[in-house]
Amino acid sequence: MGLSKITTQVKAVFFDIDDTLYMKTTDTLPESVIPALKKLKDAGIIVGIATGRVEAAFPEKIRHLIQEVGIDTLVTSNGQFVQCQGKVLRNAAIPNSIVKPVIDFFRKNQIDYAVINNDKLAVSTRSPRVIDALDPITLNYQVDPLYYENHPILQILSFTDESQDPLLLNSGVFSTLKLVRWHPYSMDIFETSGSKARGIETVVQYLGFGMENVMAFGDGLNDLEMLSEVGFGIAMGNAHEELKPKADFITKAVYEDGIEHFLTKSGLIK
Repeated sequence: MGLSKITTQVKAVFFDIDDTLYMKTTDTLPESVIPALKKLKDAGIIVGIATGRVEAAFPEKIRHLIQEVGIDTLVTSNGQFVQCQGKVLRNAAIPNSIVKPVIDFFRKNQIDYAVINNDKLAVSTRSPRVIDALDPITLNYQVDPLYYENHPILQILSFTDESQDPLLLNSGVFSTLKLVRWHPYSMDIFETSGSKARGIETVVQYLGFGMENVMAFGDGLNDLEMLSEVGFGIAMGNAHEELKPKADFITKAVYEDGIEHFLTKSGLIK
């Protein structure tokens, strides 16, 4: 695929947060990102966030970016919660009839877990695995193993390593759920119909154009559908090796100003 169609076809660009816009291990937002996104918005292109995080777990530097750029389109919790222009377009809580058996399974097998909605993140315990996986992402969580009983849940996290994958996959408990590993000690768990791609599709249907008019940047396994289904999928240079073949283009790494580099190379900004 060449670059020639990008400037005439792209109406919206969505960005993953972790290791795409922002380096979570060092709490660093490249200096080039905010000016690049401002130029993109000034060019009349919709700028959106598409992340596995819930809004309550956004880093302060991303909150600042959203305010500075004026971003009002957010696809969060892997597409389970979608906001655009001040309206909630999708709020797809997992039914409690599905959540409860999952939590019962975790307790039976002594697996730490977290449950998430757009406002809160609650963990079953603050164990070494929870700390290792979650603390670099956010410290804005509470210990409440029963939080799910009285609150809608958009997403579940298991704090498990790859050796435990067969236990989960062969249990029968997760037949209507999607499991995506994002850390050596954790997986995102959400409904099979959910993905960043579905969230973006909700936005473009609302705005009146198509997925072919969307560009998206990502780096992780939860970006597979997104990069495959938008018109122009861009993998970061630091992306997971399984993601890169699904992308239309590969840019430089986040720490090499990969966002600014490709937006400039494509002609979307100058």
